[in-house]
Order: sequence, then structure tokens, then C-alpha cells
Amino acid sequence: MACAQTGSGKTAAFLLPILQQLMADGVAASHFSDIQEPEAIIVAPTRELINQIFLEARKFSYGTCVRPVVVYGGVSTGHQIREISRGCNVVCGTPGRLLDLIGRGKIGLSKLRYLVLDEADRMLDMGFAPDMRRLVGSPGMPSKENRQTLMFSATYPDDIQRMAADFMKADYLFLAVGIVGGACTDVEQTFIQVTKFSKREQLLELLKTTGMERTMVFVETKRQADFIAVFLCQEKVSTTSIHGDREQREREQALGDFRSGKCPVLVATSVAARGLDIPDVQHVVNFDLPNNIDEYVHRIGRTGRCGNTGRAISFYDPDADNQLARSLVTVLSKAQQEVPSWLEESAFSSHGAAAFNPSRNAFGSTDNRKGPHPGSFRDHGVNSKPGAQSAAVADDDEWE
Repeated sequence: MACAQTGSGKTAAFLLPILQQLMADGVAASHFSDIQEPEAIIVAPTRELINQIFLEARKFSYGTCVRPVVVYGGVSTGHQIREISRGCNVVCGTPGRLLDLIGRGKIGLSKLRYLVLDEADRMLDMGFAPDMRRLVGSPGMPSKENRQTLMFSATYPDDIQRMAADFMKADYLFLAVGIVGGACTDVEQTFIQVTKFSKREQLLELLKTTGMERTMVFVETKRQADFIAVFLCQEKVSTTSIHGDREQREREQALGDFRSGKCPVLVATSVAARGLDIPDVQHVVNFDLPNNIDEYVHRIGRTGRCGNTGRAISFYDPDADNQLARSLVTVLSKAQQEVPSWLEESAFSSHGAAAFNPSRNAFGSTDNRKGPHPGSFRDHGVNSKPGAQSAAVADDDEWE
């Protein structure tokens, strides 16, 4: 179980050792088997992230005996089956499509040596937990004692750390680089106090100062993403959007336009909050603050990657965001960022303190594997706002 801040190279940290070991063992993908039995499976929560991991795996394994493939929803199943049938040693997949192909008998698990959960805390929350249970319980899946399970993320809430033990060997290692759950220290974090109805004007004013610099704007809902994107386009700001209701080709086109600079502003929901590595993202704007502090850490990590500096600006609406104030103060302090006096007052006012849930350390700064071991996924709440879970799940449709 490994934790390091966003943009620090976690993908390479699990890909390179696995590929090196497979190459050293001389594995080779067979074209002649109806069912392909990969040595490694990598699972991630979104289509864009799993495709990014696949492209890195293909790059690292180019010209070797190791063949990676990728499977995810929203595109032709037939094409992916044909790719698998050509042989595969490493399968990168989102949960739903991966389980579908296992169920169809196209992917076997008896030779599996490495199971990787990227963005592990997201993979073990209520949205994906049943699928992860189904995966490790699939016929032929080696027991946790007979496979190596690797979990990577920038955030590990206490309850997720304890839950993860169900998937790991009893004597597993917990590797933390820096502060568990900490924000990237290369990102300058700024907060602007706003009202609900002044956000659009604040955003437009901000984007006029950033010019053509690449900026990701995060909103809470799919409808809001489209609404803000249209508003900015009407104001002559080249903008595109990405969310779970868009067709996969539209999502890929939006990311392509953003990467190329054709549209320097990308309005996104939580579907783009984790793992995406897009060069030269200078700014992240939280138009709507997220429902939990871990999501905030991941969002601002889209900038300031690989040692580069970045800037994150968050609109703080006291009427909607007060329950997040105390966790924000903690994150800012740990990242050695200036804490606005008004935010500190909000965090420790009677209202802010009452909204803070002491039963869950929202900022997971320690290794919390010890303690009572829960018996059910129902025992765990991973969000700090009522109703936050369903909102997050609603836009992560990759298991379908």
C-alpha cells in the first residue's frame, strides 16, 4: 500500500518493477489460446486514467516480449476482445468492462501474479467496492497469499486503510512518501470568498488574467459543466468540457483539444479529478468545492506535477462549504500554505466545529491500519458531506 503526493510518479513506481520482472522471467503472450491469462491486472476508476496507464505501459514495454492491452467501457467490446486474443501479459481495465470480459471467458486469472489498484481509495469506496469484491472472488483468482496486491493513491482515509487489509497479505507493507493525504507542496493554494451567484463573474475575471494558460475548472455536476462551458464560449473563451454523460469519443476529443491548446480551458467534474497527467496545466479552479477533502487534494494535483509549480484557486461559499473549512485549514497548514483568517474563523466557529465529524479523520495524516477491523463495506462512509457519496458515484460510470 503506497501513498505519495499527486504528480510524484506513482504510475512508474508500479509499472516499471512489474514490467522488469516479467521481462526477466521471459514471459510471452500467446496468440493461440481462446482464453488469455495475463500475469498482471491494473484497475483504475476512470476510462481516461486507465488509458493513460496503458499508454505508459506500452511505452515502457516497447520492443519487448511483454504485451499490454486496455479494456474500458464506452467503446466497442468486439475490438477489445480482438486485441486481447492477440495475446496479453498486462491488462489495464476499468472494473465493469474487465469483469465482463472475465465473465465471457476471454480473460483467465490462474496465472495472475500482480493485481494493482490505482487510486485505491476510490476503488474501495462504495461506488466500486462490490466490483472489487467480485474481482478478487472470481474463479481462478489466486488468493491474496499467492499474488502480489499493490495499492497506490495520494489519499488514504482511515476507513479505507483498514478495509484494504481484506485484499492484502497479513504482513503487507505501508509505504508513505511525505504526508499521507497531503496536498502537493508545489501548488500555490488560494481561496476567494464568494456568493453562489457571483462565481461566474469571478471566474470570467480570473480567466481574463490567465490568458491562454492551460486551466482546469472543476464543478460539482454534469449539468453545471456544460452550463459553464457554454457561458465561457459565449464570452469568447475557448472552452471544452468533460463529464460522465458525454460520449467516450467526445470525452477523448475534449481532452485532446485541451492537451493541444486548442481549448485552453477544460470544465470538468470528478471524472477528471484523479490521476490525469496533462502537461503544462498552470491553473486549477475549484468553481465548486468538492464534497470531501480527499477530492480537493486530487483536483489541485492536476497542476504542479513532476516538480513543476502550479496554482489552485478555490471559490469558497460560506453557505455551502463551511463543513469543509476545518479540513481545508489542516491541508493548507500541512502544505505550508497561508491560511486566510476568515477561513480559520469559519473552521473553528461553532458551526464549523459542529460540522466536523471526529469519527473520521478527514485528513489521513497517519498509517491507521490498526484498530477494529470492520466486517462490512456498509460500515464505512468516505465523504464528509451528507449525500456526497451518491454525487461522486453518479459521475464515475466506468463500471457499466
